Amino acid sequence: MDPDAVKSTLSNLAFGNVMAAAARNYQKEVLANEKAQGSNPVNEEVDLDELMDDPELERLHADRIAALKREVEKRESFKRQGHGEYREVSEGDFLGEVTRSEKVICHFYHKEFYRCKIMDKHLKTLAPRHVDTKFIKVDAENAPFFVTKLAIKTLPCVVLFSKGVAMDRLVGFQDLGTKDDFTTNKLENVLLKKGMLSKKKKEEDDEDAEYQESIRRSVRSSENLDSDSD
Repeated sequence: MDPDAVKSTLSNLAFGNVMAAAARNYQKEVLANEKAQGSNPVNEEVDLDELMDDPELERLHADRIAALKREVEKRESFKRQGHGEYREVSEGDFLGEVTRSEKVICHFYHKEFYRCKIMDKHLKTLAPRHVDTKFIKVDAENAPFFVTKLAIKTLPCVVLFSKGVAMDRLVGFQDLGTKDDFTTNKLENVLLKKGMLSKKKKEEDDEDAEYQESIRRSVRSSENLDSDSD
């Protein structure tokens, strides 16, 4: 073989290797820039495929969807019973309202009392937060029978019912620091301690944390695979 031809061939191969290496480096740089800018739809599709193929994530996702479905069904059932909003009820409807739900918070108020308006504001905020508890109010002037029956002498008076039985009450702002500027969270904590509101279950918090961590692991795994493929 012609020595000059061999030399030319080797030179071409070396040049080709250099160009291929340069092309690979250029491609890596482009991909790195696209990832940094979050504008690489191809990688996003790969990440999604990786997530969908993760058996652990699929199981957690299915469990979470089932739990959310049960929660939605439970909330709908509560709403049919008048939960989820702060409503005024008449004396004639009062007994049925407090006996049809397991937990009921009822504010006996007077429309001209400033402190009753303050209590109204906080209870209205709490009602949609705690759908498993019913929040209602009754005009004390228009409910003389139950005002007498429940021995209500000071307004505002928030009576706490469990399974139709008056278990406790908040008289004025005695449990709230006696001042008008208490916060909704303060009232919420008092009602939590009295068992009228439910905290989010710890296992639900753990499940959410596990679900989120599984997603993060899958994303990291997908990114590592992308890096290895380069």
